[in-house]
Amino acid sequence: MTFPAADLHGILDFIRAAESLKHTTRIAWTSTGQQESVASHTWRLCLLAMVVAPRFPGVDVGKLLRICIVHDLGEAINGDISAKLQAEMPDKSVQERRDLLELTTPLPSSVRDEIVALWDEYEQAASLEARIAKGLDKLETILQHNQGAMPDDFDFRFNLEYGAKYTNDDPVLRTIRTVLDEETERRARAQELRATPPAP
Repeated sequence: MTFPAADLHGILDFIRAAESLKHTTRIAWTSTGQQESVASHTWRLCLLAMVVAPRFPGVDVGKLLRICIVHDLGEAINGDISAKLQAEMPDKSVQERRDLLELTTPLPSSVRDEIVALWDEYEQAASLEARIAKGLDKLETILQHNQGAMPDDFDFRFNLEYGAKYTNDDPVLRTIRTVLDEETERRARAQELRATPPAP
C-alpha cells in the first residue's frame, strides 16, 4: 500500500518535529556523565518493557510498547519537567497534552487519534498496559539515577518514594522496585559518607 502524498508529508513532518526528543534533556545523567535525553529514556523504557512483559499474564505487548513510545512525546515541544518540580505544576499534564496535540497536527487523523488515545490511556493509567508502563517508567528513571554519574547534590532519597503508587500494587513491579530501592539506599549512604567531614 502506498501513501497519499499529503499523508506521507505529514508523517515526515511529524517525525522531523519528534527529533527534538533526541536533544531534550532530563534530570539524569548516563554512567559516562552525559545528560540523558528524553529519547534515550524512552528507548530504554521500551527495552525494559519488552524483556519483562512475559512476567505479566494477559498483557498485550504491542500495546504496552506503543504506550511506552508515546508517553513522553509531548515533551518535544516544551521539554521535560523533573519529578520534584511537577508538584509545583498542577497543570503539567494539561500542558503536555496540548503540546502532544500540536506535535501530532501534521499526521493523518487516524494516526493522530491513536497516538493521543494511547497517551490519554497512559496518563489515566486506564488499562493493564498503561499501569505497567507507568510503573516501568518510574523504575527506569530510578535505575538511571542509580547507574548514572549524578551530581554531588542529587537527592537519591527522593527516589525511595518516587512513583511508589505505580509500583507497589503489582508483584513484578514491586520485586524490581525492591532491588532498585536497595541500590538507591547504597548510593544515598555513599553520598552522605563523602559529604561527612573527617573527624579531627
